[in-house]
Amino acid sequence: MKNAKILIKRGRVIDPLTGIDQIADVLIIDNKIQSVDTNIDLSAGPDVMEITAEGLVVCPGFVDLHAHLREPGFEYKETIATGTKAAVKGGFTSVCAMPNTDPAIDTPSMIEFVKMKGKSDASCRVYPIGAVTKGRKGKSIVDFLEMYSAGAVAFSDDGDPVYDSEIMRLALEYAGPLNVPIMNHCQDLTISPNGVMAEGEVSELLGLKGIPDSVEEVMVARDIALCKATGSKVHISHVSSAGSVELIRLAKSQGINITSEVCPHHLTLTDEAVLTDGGYFAASPGNAYDTNAKMYPPLRGESDVDALIHGVQTGVIDCIATDHAPHDVVSKHTTFDCASFGISVFETAVGSLLGLVRAQTLSLPKMIEALTIAPCRVLGDAFEEYGTLKEGTVADVILIDPDIDWVVDTKEFVSKGKNTPLEGRRLKGRVVLSLVDGQIMFDELEK
Repeated sequence: MKNAKILIKRGRVIDPLTGIDQIADVLIIDNKIQSVDTNIDLSAGPDVMEITAEGLVVCPGFVDLHAHLREPGFEYKETIATGTKAAVKGGFTSVCAMPNTDPAIDTPSMIEFVKMKGKSDASCRVYPIGAVTKGRKGKSIVDFLEMYSAGAVAFSDDGDPVYDSEIMRLALEYAGPLNVPIMNHCQDLTISPNGVMAEGEVSELLGLKGIPDSVEEVMVARDIALCKATGSKVHISHVSSAGSVELIRLAKSQGINITSEVCPHHLTLTDEAVLTDGGYFAASPGNAYDTNAKMYPPLRGESDVDALIHGVQTGVIDCIATDHAPHDVVSKHTTFDCASFGISVFETAVGSLLGLVRAQTLSLPKMIEALTIAPCRVLGDAFEEYGTLKEGTVADVILIDPDIDWVVDTKEFVSKGKNTPLEGRRLKGRVVLSLVDGQIMFDELEK
């Protein structure tokens, strides 16, 4: 649809940046948002595509600042091609690729590789996140300026936290002038190092080593202190505990420049999701647990979930990120102790989150804000054209049918990762159309 005119008619248009939430039309010309108005009259012609959006939500494309595309090194789990195809199916038009690849994304050449594969293979935009330390080993920092110049939009050692406080402080000093965040997976490696799920009644029932809340909260507190000391941007990845939410709230009330994210699964599932009567991915028929519910940070209790939802609704937690972590069957078809951490999220995120909207614990505009303009604010200048339907910005637009009922069937996933505890669950609402740069990359309107 290059250079075509696209007119999206009579949808509920929600754009948190401009404050729009009304029935309106959206006009796209030359792959840019031309206007949003209540009644745009455009003469029909061969260069005009009209899309009827009655009963649908029209909003900016989602921006995911934390996803695992697995390439290079783990292409049997996911590739940039398959991962981004799943992303646009879920409404994500920009995806940040985490650096836990093999080799790690810790040099300018690796940044260039991800960018090249993104241009040649991807269904949406792909932005590389560079490692904080060489090889993600936590011993010596990378050349931040060179990697930033090559295209890194943030830095993270991902699942391996920057556990050495002096290394973290140095990283913040070097990254600070670049105005990009250091994203840390907060995990004190000395507390419950062999834990596999949240510490509590369920872990005791199953006889599994628990991970207490303090594992996360100790390092969140440290990173807040380092953020205050350096003035650099610290972003807390996938917050999971009520204590972390409170620490972040207090830090923000003091003007500390810290941001954070939460995942759809930590907002919608508790540690009881680990319990099951068995299934295809369980270690053996009749097992008491579902290895697809093994993730890091772990699913926690109901009080933590309530605190996380409230944190998003009140703005204490800035945004929602998927932490899409696809795995092959073998990585999950084993004992709980041996199973890999992670969940495939792109294709279930909207359906899961809309359950919170229907329960009136999270408003639809706030949900969309947390998936669009909020992650753009965290990432900074490189994303100023995304996450909005403001006139003149890039036409990344999605349509959501909030009323469609569907059952999660991993055989229909386009991601290579079929690892989700939501298999067989009935969800309501999903993306039916995704436009990236004004071009239709996913279309299920006719189905």
